Amino acid sequence: MFKGLGQMGDMGKMMKAAQEMQEKMSALQEEMHNIIVEGESGAGMVKATCTAKGELKSLDIDPSIFNSEDKEVAEDLILAAIKDAQEKASERAQEEMGKITEGMGLPKDMKMPF
Repeated sequence: MFKGLGQMGDMGKMMKAAQEMQEKMSALQEEMHNIIVEGESGAGMVKATCTAKGELKSLDIDPSIFNSEDKEVAEDLILAAIKDAQEKASERAQEEMGKITEGMGLPKDMKMPF
């Protein structure tokens, strides 16, 4: 008579799991602002620090790159360090998301939007 109730229980479990995942993702979004990564270029002459969300926090530049004749080189090193930091931030964000998805039985490499 009430054969469908078993499926309702499964639906309840799915809804609870979805809510837990949403809560974990929300917490991770906040944590991403606190995870710091560093990119560099020119054998460490230029270092860029950013959050796992990709927000640039600081630049550390060796003064020796500031030669007026090598302005373009300095600009390239700065851009390369920032790009390196942003790539590392993206990788770290995916790594952290993978921990959540794997814990929920989803594939670790499943791409989730940020």
